[in-house]
Amino acid sequence: MKLLGSQPSLAEQVYDAIVDEIAAGSLPSGTHLVQEQIAERLGVSRQPVQQAMGLLKADGMVQEQGKRGLYVAKLDGAAMRHHYEIRAVLDGLAARLTALRAHNDASVANQFRERAEKILALGKIAVTEDQIANQVRHDMALHKLIYEMSGNPVLARTAEPHWRFLQRAMGEILRRAKLPVEIWQQHAEIVKAISTGDAEDAERLIISHDLEAAETLHTALLAQERP
Repeated sequence: MKLLGSQPSLAEQVYDAIVDEIAAGSLPSGTHLVQEQIAERLGVSRQPVQQAMGLLKADGMVQEQGKRGLYVAKLDGAAMRHHYEIRAVLDGLAARLTALRAHNDASVANQFRERAEKILALGKIAVTEDQIANQVRHDMALHKLIYEMSGNPVLARTAEPHWRFLQRAMGEILRRAKLPVEIWQQHAEIVKAISTGDAEDAERLIISHDLEAAETLHTALLAQERP
């Protein structure tokens, strides 16, 4: 049997590059995505771009408008809230389980704190440099660390489809709905609660963090739609 490579495929790299640009606002809603131009800009052939477009369509980030081609889809506020509600439950469970492990094992607490603080530092640098794509990337890295150290491998796989959809929503929140500094302050509070083994507080903080983000973006989207 042929072994699969561990490195991301070209299609995955193209997917990530386009999602970064959508999240950062470089490709706003309604942008026409011409595959030849994208391939030339990223220095790849059309095949990985076509594959990436299929993934983006499946995740609701781009849509086909008949013979006119593919366009960046409008962010669906209702769908975004539904995804965030599910993510909040999963995040809460992951935070609780990780905090319980930290409470019972000092080595787990120290490992989590060390890795989380590195991500917090990178997140703050991204805020200082106003790098939206990097802020989203480090934000996801922190949450995925919590999943990884929860001791439940099923959690991350369950959350993956929601993360792909919400990657764009996170960029929208950072760009126009919520202060990035405040978000990373909330992250620091979550990290502290988990590191100290306070399962109840960790769960409460991360659920509040998720639902507040969803509500903030939903309000911003409604304001944008008003005449």
